[in-house]
Formats: sequence, structure tokens, C-alpha cells
Amino acid sequence: MSTADELPFETTAEVRDRCLCLHLQRAARAVARRFDSAFRGFDLTNGQFSLLMSLNRPDKATMRDVAALLAMDRTTLTAALKPLERRGLVQVTPDPDDRRSRRLVLTAAGRSLLTAAVPVWRREHAALDRVVEAAANRGLRAELRALSAPADGAATLPAPACDDAALRG
Repeated sequence: MSTADELPFETTAEVRDRCLCLHLQRAARAVARRFDSAFRGFDLTNGQFSLLMSLNRPDKATMRDVAALLAMDRTTLTAALKPLERRGLVQVTPDPDDRRSRRLVLTAAGRSLLTAAVPVWRREHAALDRVVEAAANRGLRAELRALSAPADGAATLPAPACDDAALRG
């Protein structure tokens, strides 16, 4: 490889320190792992909890509405519904007004499971609120770093040597 093709480590450090996408992804994965762990006793993932919660409404939801709310395509939503349907937590029925569409309803078992899981969700959010509030004065990147910091002390790339103001300057 020629010298012109080499990518200096400083570029890696720049991306590590400035890339909002990276920090959002890290934070999302860390928060997802946290909630997956918290919901393990209910045999739920954080995604399943969100899906079930999206069905807690007065009227049966359409696949389109739920897919839009959860920012997923309908094929992915259909796959995500299958294990919940097998467990009797969700019922999927044809839409009486359009037989090609499906309506989704949270069953009594699904509502009961959500009722039991909500206190755990609240507890985890209270803990996350404390993390984010502690970092609030350092800006969005610092908040995302705080949320994505490894809980087990695992090694990561070294912390940035400069603050966000210096990166913007």
C-alpha cells in the first residue's frame, strides 16, 4: 500500500470523537442491552416490549401504523410479531374493511405481561435519567458517551483529548 493510501489514526480519532451516528449507535446498543437484561425475567426483549406497548390502545392497530411508529418495514414487523403471537400476547386478524390488511390487538395475557414489566421499565428509565442529567452540561455527544459507556469497564478507544467546543472551533 502506498503512503497516499494510508489512513492515519488521527482520522480514526476524529471519527470516534465527532461522529454522531457512531455515538447514537453505541448509545442505542448500550440502552438496548440494558433493557434486554431488565426484561429477561419476562422473556421479552426491549423491541418486543416496545412492540407490545405500541398495541396498548383503545382500537386495533393496523400493521402500517405500528410499522411507522416503530420505524420498521412490515416484513420485519411480521417476523417480530410471530413469537409474540405464538405466546398468546398478540392477536393478528384480517381487517374487516380490507381483507389484505391485518389488525393487531394486545391480548389479555399481553396486557398483563406489560403491566408487570412497566415498573421495570420505569426503574431503568430513572437510572438512565440520572446518567443523562449528570452529563447534560457537556452536550449531546457527552450524553451519548455516558449512555454507551461499557458497564463492565471493558477497554475502548481512549477518551477524546479535547472537548466538544474545541472540535467545533
